[in-house]
Amino acid sequence: MRFASDSGRRSLADGVFERMQKAIKSGAYRPEERLPTEHDLAAEFEVSRPIVREALRRLREQGLIYSRQGAGSFVRAIGLKEPLGFSPLQNVSDLLNCYEFRMTMEPAAAACAAERHDEATLRNIANALEMMRDATNRQSHREDADFLFHLAIAKASENPYFSTAMEALKAHIAVGMRFHGASVKREATGLARVFEEHAAIFAAIQARDGARARDLMRDHLLGSRERLFERRRPDDGDDDGGVDGAA
Repeated sequence: MRFASDSGRRSLADGVFERMQKAIKSGAYRPEERLPTEHDLAAEFEVSRPIVREALRRLREQGLIYSRQGAGSFVRAIGLKEPLGFSPLQNVSDLLNCYEFRMTMEPAAAACAAERHDEATLRNIANALEMMRDATNRQSHREDADFLFHLAIAKASENPYFSTAMEALKAHIAVGMRFHGASVKREATGLARVFEEHAAIFAAIQARDGARARDLMRDHLLGSRERLFERRRPDDGDDDGGVDGAA
């Protein structure tokens, strides 16, 4: 097969790269599985071996595959990252659904964190809590520290599905945290009370009390949702409003 130009060659390499990238991320190629040879891939995609070689080079640069001298190319075991995604929040109902999902996921993550944390992951939770303590002492609310606290717990669970879901939901969670922070600041002791909820969760995790950590996390999220929405439900007529109406 002849190629009219370098741009045509790059276009073919792009096509092979994109198809192999999709196959790897979809699980068509399993982690640590040996890829077909350059010759076989060239026949499969009906391109030349230099085209395949260029596509493989790009896959290596992205960390999706690695090579063993004399053995070929293998799929690298990667965490669940890009395949998971959520559409942007559209309305109050979406935010309520996000809370409902978090109330299922995060208590379980807290219980696992209590059972599985090590010194490093516990320190990450503690560091985020200290950032929240400093903000509370200044009568301020730090959404970034709040999210880091919850994310650190998910990571301490040693289950990558929890932490990946949290990271994918970061923008959604930030909306709820922003409105919740504004609502508790209107109460004289609101910020202090919310900080104490986080501190109690940390203490339960530190004590390796999984059942208490689970219950405290669920109570915290339930309280957060109720403080924010005042027990409104999606069928109260507000679900078609924009997210800005949640404040």
